[in-house]
Amino acid sequence: MEKSIKLARELGHAIQQEEFYLKLNAAKDKADADETLQALIALFNQKRVAINNEACKSDRDEATLKSLNEEMRTVYSQIMSNENMMAYNDAKQIFDSAVQRITAIVTQSAEGEDPDTTDFDASCTHDCSTCGGCH
Repeated sequence: MEKSIKLARELGHAIQQEEFYLKLNAAKDKADADETLQALIALFNQKRVAINNEACKSDRDEATLKSLNEEMRTVYSQIMSNENMMAYNDAKQIFDSAVQRITAIVTQSAEGEDPDTTDFDASCTHDCSTCGGCH
C-alpha cells in the first residue's frame, strides 16, 4: 500500500502543477481581491440572514420577505455577472471536470478496469440498470 500512497501523493503534486489548477487559483485570487465583488458577497450574506430572521418570526411580514428575496436575487445577479466571478466559475468548472476524470480513472482502475483505457464517461450514472453501454 505504501507504493500506492506514494504515487497518490505524486499525483497530488502533478495536479497542482497542471494549468487547470493554476488557472483556478489565479481566478480565486482575483475574485478574492475584487473589493466590489467581496462587498456584493457580504451584502448577499446580509440579505440571506435578514430573510432567515424574518422567516423565523412568528409575526413575519410576507411583504418584507418578498422585498428581501427580490433584493437578494438582484445582488446574486450582480455577483454572477461580475467578470472575476465569471472567470472563477469557468475555471472551477474546468477544474472540477479534470478532477472528476482523474478520480474516475483511479476508481475504475481500482475496480479492475485497464488503467490505460478506462476513462470518465459523463453520461454514466453508475447505475448499471440504466446503462446502454459505455462504449
